Amino acid sequence: MRMEAPDKHIVRFIKKHHIFTLATAENNLPYCATCFYVYAEQNNTFIFTSEYDTTHIRHAVQHPSVAGTIALETKIIGKIRGIQFTGTIKELREEELIAGNKLYLKKFPYAKPFLKNTPFWSIDVNFIKLTDNRLGFANKLIWSKKKL
Repeated sequence: MRMEAPDKHIVRFIKKHHIFTLATAENNLPYCATCFYVYAEQNNTFIFTSEYDTTHIRHAVQHPSVAGTIALETKIIGKIRGIQFTGTIKELREEELIAGNKLYLKKFPYAKPFLKNTPFWSIDVNFIKLTDNRLGFANKLIWSKKKL
C-alpha cells in the first residue's frame, strides 16, 4: 500500500526509538553500524552524528545510497515490529547543521559535551517498510517517494 506521507504507525514507531542499524557497502563488501538518531518528521529525515574516519561514513561519502533497520526486540510473535528503510546520506552544513544539532540535542542533551566538532549527517528517506504484527500477522505498511 503506497502512501503520500509516512503512515502515522510508521512515524510513531520511528519516534519511539532512538537507535538504528545503518548498512553501507564499498567494493561489494557490506558493513553495518549502530547509531543514535533523531527523526525530523517535517522533512522525513534521520539525523545522526558520526566521525569522518568511521567505516560507515567513509563508505557513505563514496556511495551515499544507504539502508537501515529499526527493530523492537521481542520473542512474542504477535508483538514483532520493525522498520526497514533506504535513503541518501549527506553531511549537514550551515542552516541544516544548526537545525539538526538543535533537534539532536533536544533528544540527547547529555551528548552536548561530546559533539563539539563532530559532523552531523542526515538520511533523506526514500522508502520505509514497517512490519507490525499487532496490526495483523505479517502486516506491512509501505511508504515510498516513488510509485511502487
